[in-house]
Amino acid sequence: MKLRTSVVLAVLILCSLVCVYAADISGKWTAEFDSQVGLQKYTYEFTVDGTTFTGKASATIAGADMEAEIVDGKIDGDKISFTENLEYTGMPLSITYTGTVSGDEMNLSRDVAGQGGETFTAKRVK
Repeated sequence: MKLRTSVVLAVLILCSLVCVYAADISGKWTAEFDSQVGLQKYTYEFTVDGTTFTGKASATIAGADMEAEIVDGKIDGDKISFTENLEYTGMPLSITYTGTVSGDEMNLSRDVAGQGGETFTAKRVK
């Protein structure tokens, strides 16, 4: 009976650890990709609080430097999502990101104002 209780307890503890796991994305990440407006170079800086995060994005888009706030960041295991609120050519632009994290790489897809976008890899700055 004690062995059975110990095994059940061990399984429950292991399951709870798997559920709590969230990828650590704290810090700076860089990415570069081509888009409809030309080459874009990004630096993302994330601040994580449990399974949520915020941050900022610094970008060079079509030769212009820009900064944007990162909001609605969520981490679920190795899956992440967030929104970049950017002002581009004087207009507010919401860019949503989804992706997965594996070590020092983040594979991301972004949707620019519901019109589609790019898929790229961001790398952690060490």
